[in-house]
Amino acid sequence: MRRLKRIGRRLGGLAAVLTLASVVIFALIEAAPGDPALIMLGTGAQPDTLAALRAELGLDRPLALRYLDWIGGVLRGDLGMSYTYGTPVAELIVQRLAVTLPLTALATALAVAISLPLGTWAAHRPGGGVDGLATVFAQAGIAVPNFWIGLLLILGVALGLGAFPTGGFPGWDAGAGTAIHALVLPALALAIPQAAVLTRVTRAAVIEIASEDFIRTARAKGLTRGQALWRHTMPNALLPVVTMLGLQIPFLISGAVLVETVFNLPGIGTLAYNALAQRDLIVVQNVVLFFAVIVLASNAAVDALYAVLDPRLRGRR
Repeated sequence: MRRLKRIGRRLGGLAAVLTLASVVIFALIEAAPGDPALIMLGTGAQPDTLAALRAELGLDRPLALRYLDWIGGVLRGDLGMSYTYGTPVAELIVQRLAVTLPLTALATALAVAISLPLGTWAAHRPGGGVDGLATVFAQAGIAVPNFWIGLLLILGVALGLGAFPTGGFPGWDAGAGTAIHALVLPALALAIPQAAVLTRVTRAAVIEIASEDFIRTARAKGLTRGQALWRHTMPNALLPVVTMLGLQIPFLISGAVLVETVFNLPGIGTLAYNALAQRDLIVVQNVVLFFAVIVLASNAAVDALYAVLDPRLRGRR
């Protein structure tokens, strides 16, 4: 019963946050300059034609009613029709997720694969060559934006070596290997800044845990430095790493918008960018709300993962 109450409170909190987020998203997008009807018809359109299109799109209705129509449709699973594409927004999002989800998953995997070994090795030998390399990588990765990293990868790897395509996505019909091959450079551009942050967090966490009394006790009982590292230090050092990984999800999503644009990928980030430029309000609102759901879900998943990594927390949840 207590567990059900805790779950109920958390779901209620998530629902409240999403409701507030939807209001803020709707208000900010509506406040942005530009008239969707005018963009669709052009500056030479007659006033009566503009008025008729606004009425057809529902843009002449009060803001409160338009918000209730939108959020009510979202709750029913009806995200509306795109002004620009004339296609259901839900269908557009599902199509673009076939690119964005694999891209972000591959970027996350690359970030973890780079940062955990590099940060752990740097902490294992503080002041050594690898530690210096990790410090330079972390500082450079944080300082350089991911879209600039993408441009450098296009110039140096795609054009210079010819090992990867400069952009575009062949689709999954061309084969999983071909599709993933096209996503490697964008995923790397997205992963490097995240890996830089995770490297610093991993190094600091490992050094801090390695100085604890229970690690010295484990060493006194005969464990080697490497055995103490993998048996006791790393499981405890993963907690701040997982926390940071969860906090980086919003940056990963926002970075995907720029990286998809640089590499001309038909993902959900490109969809949001084009829809914003064309004032396709219904698409922008639903995509941003979808991003908000992803961020909240990832934070909830990280919170639940805490209990797996640290059994001491299970009784408090």
